[in-house]
Amino acid sequence: MKTASRTEPAFPFYLASNILRGPGGAKPPAFFTGTMDWQDSGTILSIRLHGESSAIVEVFTATHGRHLGVVRGGASRKMAATLMPGSHVALSWRARLEDHLGSFTVEPLASRAGALSDRLALMGLNSVCALLSFVLAEREPHPRLYAATEPLFTVIGQAAEGWVVDYLIWETALLDDLGFGLDLSRCAVTGTRDDLAFVSPRTGRAVSRKGAGDWAPKLLPLPLCLLGQGPATWAEIGQGLTLTGHFLTRFAEEHSRKALPEARRRLIEAIARQG
Repeated sequence: MKTASRTEPAFPFYLASNILRGPGGAKPPAFFTGTMDWQDSGTILSIRLHGESSAIVEVFTATHGRHLGVVRGGASRKMAATLMPGSHVALSWRARLEDHLGSFTVEPLASRAGALSDRLALMGLNSVCALLSFVLAEREPHPRLYAATEPLFTVIGQAAEGWVVDYLIWETALLDDLGFGLDLSRCAVTGTRDDLAFVSPRTGRAVSRKGAGDWAPKLLPLPLCLLGQGPATWAEIGQGLTLTGHFLTRFAEEHSRKALPEARRRLIEAIARQG
């Protein structure tokens, strides 16, 4: 998986402490708070209780990646509607040091509660949240993936027609961001762009029927909807998710040795029952 170094504060805390301490160990001037803070927006991935009244909230943010923080009073009924997986929120994060868990102040921007009225859409939303939590390291920015994910959250949150195809395409974008991108532009064997029907399970490159030859049974079917050809059937969507699932599983085996999230499995099973 692509990695990025953690962003350093604009002025290192240890230098500020030494410079501002003053003669004889005097306290720093009042303007120096000795804290880290930032503002961002993002979508809530998960919530878990912390103590009697607080919650630890996991958010996929626009510029700070997957980030956790404590929300004071997050366990209250008043905060329940805001702190739902899929909710789009404005965040302020504050901590004593950069590597501390820190605390969030959260304000709602958009609700995706429409998914609650559609069982399949709710499964889709849960799968997106679970996959992001599973594959992304903490505090690593993923701007391209974030840009691809927010529109998906919106259409799923509205239970809009065709969101399942958008979900499938999003999984290909997720693979690309993880360094496991598919190359569906031309046949890996013949170089042709015509009659692409399979994908190599080893390289992720497309293969035409002619190029596949006797190897066809060992290749993964390539649904036409991933090539932008024709309306997608439930069977094609299932084929596409089998394809993306193969490479997501490879990523999981190489990086965590854990199975993919149960939320994705439940979505796949529900889609299979639609056909």
